[in-house]
Amino acid sequence: MELKKIALNDVHEALGAKMVPFAGYNMPVRYSSDLDEHNTVRNAVGIFDVSHMGEFMLRGPKALDLIQHITSNDASKLADGKVQYSCFPNEEGGIVDDLLVYRLGEEEYMLVVNASNIDKDWAWVNKYNTEGVELENISDEMSLFAVQGPKTVEALQPLTKLDLAGMVYYTFDKGEFAGVQDVIVSATGYTGSGGFEIYVKNEDAKKVFEAIMEAGKEHGIKPIGLGARDTLRLEMGFCLYGNDINDTTSPLEAGLGWITKFDKDFTNAANLKAQKEAGVKRKLVGFEMLEKAIPRAHYEIVNEAGEQIGEVTSGTMSPSMGKGVGLGYVTTEYSKPGSEVFVRVRNKDMKAQVVKLPILKK
Repeated sequence: MELKKIALNDVHEALGAKMVPFAGYNMPVRYSSDLDEHNTVRNAVGIFDVSHMGEFMLRGPKALDLIQHITSNDASKLADGKVQYSCFPNEEGGIVDDLLVYRLGEEEYMLVVNASNIDKDWAWVNKYNTEGVELENISDEMSLFAVQGPKTVEALQPLTKLDLAGMVYYTFDKGEFAGVQDVIVSATGYTGSGGFEIYVKNEDAKKVFEAIMEAGKEHGIKPIGLGARDTLRLEMGFCLYGNDINDTTSPLEAGLGWITKFDKDFTNAANLKAQKEAGVKRKLVGFEMLEKAIPRAHYEIVNEAGEQIGEVTSGTMSPSMGKGVGLGYVTTEYSKPGSEVFVRVRNKDMKAQVVKLPILKK
């Protein structure tokens, strides 16, 4: 299969990005080094081009009903300008995808889904659209920039009249940005360092990207690749679809009970409710290494006796903490913060400790 290209593919290549295949797209993984880019976002401001993400528009009087049926969270609680984290539960107890739900109006919503799942998710939404909701897949028309870091407001405010400092987490506004009309600016993010995600049409992407880079120059802005995106999200304990959640992981096992609302009927709600009442057998936890080792996906997690109690789903060397950190599923008795576990690294069992999320404490 030929790799898809995001609108600014050539811009990233000109900036010296190392490009790699990711979720079917040719994507920038790094420009300088993962460590430098990670620290830029934690201490100043960085811009990620995450235009590979998918966007679906749902319109009409039954749009909310459809969202309520296919997502686990309660979208009826949304007001205009609010965003909600949610997931599509499948019929077998796993997760089709995790997503963001934007309420643009009483009868207009935008769903933002993972790049690797665009086709699967589009089919899923259409499968349950029995009430004539108007659906539009605008994924190939949109670019998305995540501008993240403590200096983001200072860097971006000169580009818009929208009140960025007053925009609280998980809300958005729509207006003029960098001279372009109808840009969605949302206070969401995947790094834990604050910032905004900016949705623009592909034809305006270069203009907006260049304006952000120029406005951010005095604040030390740099383009950031997927490598640092992964270490940043891991320090916060944010799930990555395909690693930490997938078609076989229940939202309750994944610690997503807070987005699983049983006071409404959604796909597979009865089975998930029964699972909640019975108690899950395993849980997704964050952990930090107590010995010098880097945990990697699929490494075994064992107890003191060397018996396997789980598996690492994501792991890295934390640039902010200078130690190995990760996420993984463990049997419930080992899931409490403070529990001692061991990660089997090249046949050596290295000591680790389960910690409360986020792994990186402010």
